[in-house]
Amino acid sequence: LRSILVGLGGRGVNGMLREDGFEITAASEVMAILCLSRDLNDLKNRLGRIVAGYDQLKRPVFAAELGAAGAMAALLKNAIHPNLVQSVEGTPVLVHGGPFANIAHGCNTLTATRLALKLGEIVVTEAGFGSDLGAEKFFDIKCRAGNLTPAAAVLVVTRRAYALHGIENVAKHVENIRQFGVEPLISINKFLGDPDSELLEIQKRCRKLGAASFITDYREQGGNGGLELAEAVWSAAQAPPAFRTLYDTAMPLEDKIRTIACAIYGAAGVEYTREGMRDLKRLSDLGFGELPVCMAKTPASLSDDPKASGRPTGFTLTVSGARVSSGAGFVVVYTGDVMTMPGLPKDPAFRRIDVDADGRISGLF
Repeated sequence: LRSILVGLGGRGVNGMLREDGFEITAASEVMAILCLSRDLNDLKNRLGRIVAGYDQLKRPVFAAELGAAGAMAALLKNAIHPNLVQSVEGTPVLVHGGPFANIAHGCNTLTATRLALKLGEIVVTEAGFGSDLGAEKFFDIKCRAGNLTPAAAVLVVTRRAYALHGIENVAKHVENIRQFGVEPLISINKFLGDPDSELLEIQKRCRKLGAASFITDYREQGGNGGLELAEAVWSAAQAPPAFRTLYDTAMPLEDKIRTIACAIYGAAGVEYTREGMRDLKRLSDLGFGELPVCMAKTPASLSDDPKASGRPTGFTLTVSGARVSSGAGFVVVYTGDVMTMPGLPKDPAFRRIDVDADGRISGLF
């Protein structure tokens, strides 16, 4: 499904022969639009700005021109409303939206965040994966689109990730967050079986980076396991904000890509495949060059090589393609061999799911 041919069997019945493909819902433009829309009217307008295709003169054809915006908005009229749920300790939680941070912008909906800001004194929201993906996109895409000013940032470190990537990787994530004018706090999450001595050593090394670091034990103690961190976050949020985005959207697409690659990933430079360069030139010529960029990159490394652990340096980021999500308001840039339609593992979980004669389901997580 990642790469298909549409229109086989004759143009008269099946239309123009063309290449196409499917993407996972979390990476779709519709998901991004849902997450970045301010209200139903904005949602409808953004849906209408989706590029549905190109005409014979290579000009974009928008969904609104096909008369499809209203129907799409009708399908999503309830989906735009945030879902209010409750944590096990009675805290209100707004669960809404689900774009992946490696192949999409990785943040919950703007409507949920704006609603939470009206209802609470402080709002905690997650940006997926690390500072190179979720955090950069939260700052440069979501905060820009919603005119948000973050008051504090928490970088989550685990013993398992630390063992794989080391303190230099943590240092780079700390540096990345500071580039946005936000001072990070570090939460060292404790899991069952983590030796206290190792966690204390990680905390010691994190503090040498100049970042306030706390060992948190939510899994066993719930909210009480993170009170010290919570108090530090509250204190940090009282400071005057110094938030800034990484780049000016008026910069050419190639300059924005280079800024992210060098400043956030630590690359020495950027190279473009023939298709990648062609895509960027076409999008710039069509007037999409001043949109923010949403990088699609492996979450397993700061680079575009998933096998490069720690803090890679001296590497060249490869841009393999780009497409516009004009309704969402950004240009998606594909790096390395990233896939936007992941597949199942060799041993998928569905093999352990069953239902007995009485209707009892087993094998769920």
